[in-house]
Amino acid sequence: MAKTGEALIVIDIQNDFCPGGALAVAGGDEIIPRVNALMTEAPVTVLTQDWHPGDHTSFAENHPGAVPFSQITLPYGAQTLWPAHCVQGTRGADFHPELRTDADLILRKGFRPAIDSYSAFFENDRTTPTGLAGYLRERGITQLTFVGLALDFCVGWSAVDAAKLGFTTRVLEGACRAIDLNGSLAAARGQMIAAGVALEP
Repeated sequence: MAKTGEALIVIDIQNDFCPGGALAVAGGDEIIPRVNALMTEAPVTVLTQDWHPGDHTSFAENHPGAVPFSQITLPYGAQTLWPAHCVQGTRGADFHPELRTDADLILRKGFRPAIDSYSAFFENDRTTPTGLAGYLRERGITQLTFVGLALDFCVGWSAVDAAKLGFTTRVLEGACRAIDLNGSLAAARGQMIAAGVALEP
């Protein structure tokens, strides 16, 4: 039985990250039945939602001559350029229709045009907070379980930040799917383990 100090954090299960979407993660929709079941058991559930303006700096189309999945350097560091995805108010930004959305909190991230936001806790400058940590602490939450998309980007960055912020953190890898771009999955797993995140099936 779940304890009251626990929360389930469901990362970015949106149409654009599922098969047929603009930045589809292979098998991204396969995790939804398990995630829905976990939401039934969790005392507190948070859904995160990528919510980009059309002129977002992480979109390759906003950089003349750039191609998706290339890298550039921005004031806050290296940035992968993505196909335009999860644009505010579009179907691609909507949660997958089979996902439960009766969460305690829906947190939108990535809405600042000049900075990307993988983590549920900080923008990619690693210092601008989203407010999630304060919300969880005020709710008395100390243990977090992460599921969702994609394991090697938004899930991984969120889990590492959660552990660094002092939350007891685990990731259910079987309830995630990865992009695995140029070894990103192995790198993310290593970073999570180094931060003290428990990786479970």
